[in-house]
Amino acid sequence: MSKKDCIFVAQIYVMGILLITVVLLLLAVAGIAIKIWGKKDGKFAGTCASQNPFLNKDGEACGFCGKSPEEFENCTEEVHQ
Repeated sequence: MSKKDCIFVAQIYVMGILLITVVLLLLAVAGIAIKIWGKKDGKFAGTCASQNPFLNKDGEACGFCGKSPEEFENCTEEVHQ
């Protein structure tokens, strides 16, 4: 196998990997777009960071609804279900 053949095979290998990467990224973006399109008003449900103790270490109130982390145990609002 000559040097030119090796370079050609390597180029095809790299192009294949790039093609697979681009296709997977497009599928991910399309999936997110479909999820947003399928949701009412394009909003994600349950987006309060204060529900997660790892993200809200200071115990701050939710910027979305104003509830404290302790109040989420009894939360019946539709946006948090």
